[in-house]
Amino acid sequence: MAEHPAYPVGLRLSGRRVVVLGGGQVAQRRLPALIAAGARITLVSPAATPSVEAMADAGEITWERRPYEEGDLTDAWYALIATSDHEANTTASAEAERTRVWCVRSDDADAATAWTPATGHSEGVTVAVLATDARGRDPRHTAAIRDAVVEGLRDGTLVAPHHRTRTPGVALVGGGPGDPDLITVRGRRLLAEADVVIADRLGPRDLLAELPPHVEVIDAAKIPYGRYMAQEAINKALIEHAEKGRSVVRLKGGDPFVFGRGMEEVQALAEAGIPCTVVPGISSSISVPGAAGIPVTHRGVAHEFTVVSGHVAPDDERSLVDWPSLAKLTGTLVILMGVDKIGKIAETLVAHGKSPDTPVALVQEGTTAAQRRVDATLATVAETARAEDVKPPAVIVVGEVVAVGPRTAPTPSE
Repeated sequence: MAEHPAYPVGLRLSGRRVVVLGGGQVAQRRLPALIAAGARITLVSPAATPSVEAMADAGEITWERRPYEEGDLTDAWYALIATSDHEANTTASAEAERTRVWCVRSDDADAATAWTPATGHSEGVTVAVLATDARGRDPRHTAAIRDAVVEGLRDGTLVAPHHRTRTPGVALVGGGPGDPDLITVRGRRLLAEADVVIADRLGPRDLLAELPPHVEVIDAAKIPYGRYMAQEAINKALIEHAEKGRSVVRLKGGDPFVFGRGMEEVQALAEAGIPCTVVPGISSSISVPGAAGIPVTHRGVAHEFTVVSGHVAPDDERSLVDWPSLAKLTGTLVILMGVDKIGKIAETLVAHGKSPDTPVALVQEGTTAAQRRVDATLATVAETARAEDVKPPAVIVVGEVVAVGPRTAPTPSE
């Protein structure tokens, strides 16, 4: 006779008694989800793994340090049977059957009254995969299906747009340093759900090709009104599209709040009454040196790193950087937007005490297929940058950490 499939259901266990028999690896894997569900958990086991013991010490579960005894499942709504004693598991399973307690049994799924699906979570949705018959009850297969669905929902490759709960507004998304795989999971998902994307030149451009045809993509670099009015024009475009009820993503390179004028856009949206979500991004100040094999800190070499903008020269009255103080620091100096000013910057650092032999690395187009690294010192960096024709975008690293790593840098992701 054909086996009937299991009936899938979501158990609401908040405040309800759950009994877990056995404190080993199975319990260690399953307990966090039961705790998150708000269950009132009693663990019955003579011993437990350090992680399970920590849950008991933190008051997340009640631990009775003894073997299973008949009657332990009284008043339970759900039980997880996972001891190393097959006979105790069989007895407990029989008790669950008699007392009508749904129970999962780790050593013999066919003797249990319930099965645990392979589960994952993405933005308020639980994905649960359960085999429909004994032949298909392969935990690795169901876990692989679970992983594929959850990953697709998280990175936007499996698009499931919100309808009832979707709220028009703006998401300010940090796109990372350039490699499209380095955008955050949340950023990629919001990008996949957008109606309008206003993108910076330095954002992960490859992701734009993956957007559905109905999505309007606006190049922020080409918004009119000239360079001086560009930010005001971007703010205006964000507000106009959001006021039309559209879901707008402002896709920026790196992190929105690291020399990205992100707060200016947040302030403009707040003044217009437009809801705004900020999604942090991986800053090029850390990721690009790392991709080129340079740690911004290293034990015994640098205990701090400082990130500064080099878009104006040290002798420019608009500069807000205290270059003389930076010259006295012993840690790492990371300079963004400073390629065309590196000569003046190097001169100033040396003039205020930095050794002219201090190593310098210029990393152009970091994390992309076009990435290249050019090494120099403070004494030679200006001439080296000209001779090697280093062009923006490039991250400049000054400090002894430049010489720490192997000569062959990690290969950037393809």
